[in-house]
Amino acid sequence: MAASSGESIEKLEDMIVRAAESTAVHVRAAKAAIGAVIFGQELVVERALVTVLSGGHALLVGVPGLAKTKLVETMGIALGLDARRVQFTPDLMPSDILGSEVLEESTGGKRSFRFLPGPVFAQLLMADEINRASPRTQSALLQAMQEQHVTIAGVRHDLPKPFHVLATQNPLEQEGTYPLPEAQLDRFLMEVDVDYPDIDSERKILFDTTGADETRAKAAMTSDDLIAAQRLVRRLPVGESVVEAILALVRSARPGPDAGNLSNSISWGPGPRASQSLMLAVRARALLDGRFAPSIDDVLELAEPVLKHRMALTFAARAEGETIPSVIKQLKARIG
Repeated sequence: MAASSGESIEKLEDMIVRAAESTAVHVRAAKAAIGAVIFGQELVVERALVTVLSGGHALLVGVPGLAKTKLVETMGIALGLDARRVQFTPDLMPSDILGSEVLEESTGGKRSFRFLPGPVFAQLLMADEINRASPRTQSALLQAMQEQHVTIAGVRHDLPKPFHVLATQNPLEQEGTYPLPEAQLDRFLMEVDVDYPDIDSERKILFDTTGADETRAKAAMTSDDLIAAQRLVRRLPVGESVVEAILALVRSARPGPDAGNLSNSISWGPGPRASQSLMLAVRARALLDGRFAPSIDDVLELAEPVLKHRMALTFAARAEGETIPSVIKQLKARIG
């Protein structure tokens, strides 16, 4: 009986390895297809892909003109997803995103309501400049992002699968922006900083985008391939040392004894959803690299984008010049 049990475990492990090898090829092909169009943003592309493979949503932060919108459009094509875009503006209403009911009259004179779905009914939703809209409209995405459905006039409407929101945000110092509520920030698996490209990448951008022929994205996966990859991510084994590193890191990012000497610097910190996000993200990063189990290096690499939008510093810490990235760096040093 014991031998039979052992054989079953070996068969299961073999199945996971074979599935991981096949899926890793698809995923790397998608990464290459995106990289052929988006230059100089390798880390951003990787983290956006890790987010989608984890089944989550990403917040892309950067000044205008850094190809954030183009990244989302390219990802939609490469991953075979139905992608739509919503430009967030101060006068945007929740119904402009979710949809609304309209009263229709049939030829027989009978009146009835019909639901017109909004752009949220897509597999990949680009929420462009999400912090330009009012908090009320920003919150319209909350239920959709967390529950994968929306409720209009008391009726539930399920969203397509997979469903991902990739939102772009301008730096908060800019005019006419509203900070996202903490509850909505927590729904984003990662906050990804989009920085300026280096000079070689910018030179390549100049020639590729201003010539007669512009590089176009190519499909590398289908939505079914992506769903299979997301299922596989949840089946990848995670070693005890990696689990302990995740727990230690997330718990030390909260005010209290686990934070040690940094406790007085942290106003509030990440909840259990951050631990869940980091657990999925390190598995997805391992798969993207063609590995079948994550390492502590994956935890250290993804700690900042997973944690930084889920933390706030005290006024005293900010007055002393402390920043969230520097606090996370100190927390990572205790592990790595």
